[in-house]
Amino acid sequence: MAFETHAIETLPVVEAELNYLVPMPVRPRYYTYDPAPGVPRSNSGYEAHRVRIHDLRPVAGNATLDEQGFAVLRHRSAVRDFQDEAEIRGTYYPEAEALLKRVTGASRVFIFDHTLRRHIPGAEDDRTGVRQPARRVHVDHTERSGPQRVRDLIPDQAEMLLGGRVQIINLWRPIRGPVLDAPLALADASSVAPQELVPSDLVYRDRIGETYAVTPSPRHRWFYLSRMQPDEAFLIKCYDSKTDGRARFAPHTAFTDPTAPTDAPPRESIELRTLVFHPE
Repeated sequence: MAFETHAIETLPVVEAELNYLVPMPVRPRYYTYDPAPGVPRSNSGYEAHRVRIHDLRPVAGNATLDEQGFAVLRHRSAVRDFQDEAEIRGTYYPEAEALLKRVTGASRVFIFDHTLRRHIPGAEDDRTGVRQPARRVHVDHTERSGPQRVRDLIPDQAEMLLGGRVQIINLWRPIRGPVLDAPLALADASSVAPQELVPSDLVYRDRIGETYAVTPSPRHRWFYLSRMQPDEAFLIKCYDSKTDGRARFAPHTAFTDPTAPTDAPPRESIELRTLVFHPE
């Protein structure tokens, strides 16, 4: 079974609300820290839209990075404790680098950060502490910020590396399973029009990053993987320098599954952000 429309309509579905950007006349902006008094953390508005989210479970092996912008992998990590920073960097980083090279055929993988998330009901996302699941439809990088991350992180080799194909791919996996609370939803990149991706400033103390917020469309096709386990992972394409029609940006967000039990364990997950280089 492939991703043709008739096949998608045979998949199990949940209906849930996803938070999309409300169109606005100014550029969206979000501060990652407390700004000056009187300055709001964000100037953007988001609105919940009820959508159908298809369960990938029956066709998980059919999704590809170049077609949908995401893929599902089976991979058992050797990490014993994902709360141990040294073990993440000493064990998880090298195994993730090898995994990405094998799956993508890349010549080089540069892992530039990771985020642990734990859903704490009622708490706000804290970039200096526990990160909550991200509940706004977004893409982590843009046409501009993708190449800029290469220049920021590998300045001495940036122009050489940018002469080949560059991707930014997130590796996302649950730490505990099955995931019932705040699962991750991913949009088929081919169903999202370029004008629906809105460049947005992500303001740090020392730099301004750029992400895409996303405006709604009934054409968007959404997917998740039911009851996801720690030996399963998503690859999520957040940038691709190739402009030949393949997927380049895959919007994603956490969502509340209305069919989940009320006593579902809070979701815990880890995501790695990686620069993936190909010589061509």
